[in-house]
Amino acid sequence: MGAIISLGTLAMCCGTAAFGLCCSCVPSCKNSTSSRVMYALLLLLIMSLCCVLLAPGLQDNLASVPFCKGAGEECKNAAGYLAVYRVCFITTLFFLLMSVMMINVKSSGDFRSGIQNGFWGIKYALVIGGLVGAFYIPESSDGASFADVWMYFGFVGAFLFILIQLVLIIDFAHSWAEVWVGKYEETESKNWLIALLFVTGLMYVGVLTGIVLFYVYYTGSYQGQCKLHEFYISFTLILSIIISVISILPKVQEHMPKSGLLQSGCISGYMVYLTWSAMSNSPYKECKADYYDILNPGDPSATTTLAPSGNDTDSAFDAASIVGLVIWFLCVLYSSIRNSTNSTASKLSGADLMLAKDDGTEGSADPENGGRVWDNEEEGVAYSYSLFHLMFGLATLYVMMTLTNWFDPSAGFGEYESNSGAMWTKIVSSWLCAALYTWTMVAPAVMSDRDFGY
Repeated sequence: MGAIISLGTLAMCCGTAAFGLCCSCVPSCKNSTSSRVMYALLLLLIMSLCCVLLAPGLQDNLASVPFCKGAGEECKNAAGYLAVYRVCFITTLFFLLMSVMMINVKSSGDFRSGIQNGFWGIKYALVIGGLVGAFYIPESSDGASFADVWMYFGFVGAFLFILIQLVLIIDFAHSWAEVWVGKYEETESKNWLIALLFVTGLMYVGVLTGIVLFYVYYTGSYQGQCKLHEFYISFTLILSIIISVISILPKVQEHMPKSGLLQSGCISGYMVYLTWSAMSNSPYKECKADYYDILNPGDPSATTTLAPSGNDTDSAFDAASIVGLVIWFLCVLYSSIRNSTNSTASKLSGADLMLAKDDGTEGSADPENGGRVWDNEEEGVAYSYSLFHLMFGLATLYVMMTLTNWFDPSAGFGEYESNSGAMWTKIVSSWLCAALYTWTMVAPAVMSDRDFGY
């Protein structure tokens, strides 16, 4: 609860005046960019709070607090996985409420635009009040509890956000390649060519290394023991080869001259990560080599577990979860500061609907007062307010499921890393990633009579 109070104190510093003071130290920025950054900051603070609630030994320390000694079972909800569920429940409701409120906002002339871009102290305080109230939601002992029901919402929301991540990563891969290839064509400098070849080669080395390690550590001790994992790994390898070949086909490059192995290498790497993450959540324990086995191969007496036992709700992050949080953070940051382009790939992937439009205008800094936030949405909003908040609501559910290792309350804390639902969610997302990227490659060639530009 102290963490929530500290977050509330910080929120009071995020009012409009304080934000304006911060902006005076930096170059002028657009209203559409500054608002997205502030919402991203809120999301980052929520993730930090969740990490604090999952700190090892926190629940034992709370048990020694005088208030909790007389509260019985009530203080158990103030730390651990269930506490993260409650925090993310309120945060998701906040973003969904904002999404509904901002439907059909067309310009900054709409009074709702002021709510979107201001009142930061009030909005942060509203979230803090909701977080405090969330810890008083009762856990039903008969039938489905709050955590059981909310977990299914978390599954759906996390899956949808993974799809959004696919769109953002595909857009990033295309934008990255377009910039680097464009620089090489403009300057004809060998440095850009070397950079392209080096990064592309590094990506494919990482993909092949991951595939080999998967066969070694995720297919069991005996050949043929884990056919499902072998299928996942082999199918991921096949898809990576297919999208790599498609990206360099003459017909594809005729319509998308800057397509190539850089994009396919980036997408293949993300597919390999999703496959790894899916197998980490696999319920087939005999198919997974744990961390200690990797360090001490061939020693049957050397065993360890990263999972909490009994009623202990302390978290133990695995490597896949940490990588997932890093990718999540980069995608949230990318969506907050990136402007959409008019490129074919951006339209085909749907990234132009999620990112702010670049109006091509620039603000002027005040030489006396420093930078300022200026309104660039008088004629039309730069991005869909409603879709933005919906995306952040789904991002909250994704970080909830990732931090709790896709925890299933009905399975018990000892089974926190074994969830067949999480496994299939991630592996299907990997296949959809390949399908969506392939679509951005072949659509301009297949529908050559259609103009994808403005």
